[in-house]
Amino acid sequence: MWGEGASLTSLAGQLVSLIALGFCIAGFASKQDDRLMVLLISANVAFAVQFALFGSWTAAVLSLLVIVRIMLARRYLGSWPVMLAVLAVNAMAAVVTWKSPVDIFAITAAVLGTVGMFMLRGIPLRLVLGGAAISWMLNNIMIGSVGGSLAEGMVVITNFITIYRLVRMKRRYPQAFNT
Repeated sequence: MWGEGASLTSLAGQLVSLIALGFCIAGFASKQDDRLMVLLISANVAFAVQFALFGSWTAAVLSLLVIVRIMLARRYLGSWPVMLAVLAVNAMAAVVTWKSPVDIFAITAAVLGTVGMFMLRGIPLRLVLGGAAISWMLNNIMIGSVGGSLAEGMVVITNFITIYRLVRMKRRYPQAFNT
C-alpha cells in the first residue's frame, strides 16, 4: 500500500482515514453522548471520502447516511418510525451501490449503528457501536485500507475502555445513573 506501487488516490485514502481516526478516538473517549455524536459526524465525512477514494461506493454512501442518522437520532431518540425509515433508506442505498459481498460489512455496520443510536444510550449504545466498528474494520481490511482498519481497531479499543470507565463510574456513583 505505501510502496512505490501505491497510487496517489490510495495514499490520499490512507491519509483521510487517519484524520477520521482522530475524530473517532476523541468521540469514543468522551463520556458524553452528545459529544460522541458530534465527533462521529466529522469522522464519517472523512470515512466517506476515504471509501470513495478506494472505490467502495456502498460504504461511502452509507457513511454519508450515518451523518443524517446521527442528526435524526439525536432529535427523534426512541422513534421506531424514524428509525425504520432510516433503515429503509440505507437498504435502498445499498441495493443501488452494491458491488460485491464485501459490501455486507458496511450494511451490517449501518444497521447496528442505526438501531444503537435510535434505541440505546450509555453502555448499551457503545456496545452496539462497538459491533458496528468491528463491521467497518472488516470492510476496511477487505478493501485494503490500512488507515481505515487501524482507525476502526482503535475505535473498538477506545470504545471498550470508555465502557469500562462508565461501568466503574456507575459502581462508584450509582445514584447518578438512577435518573
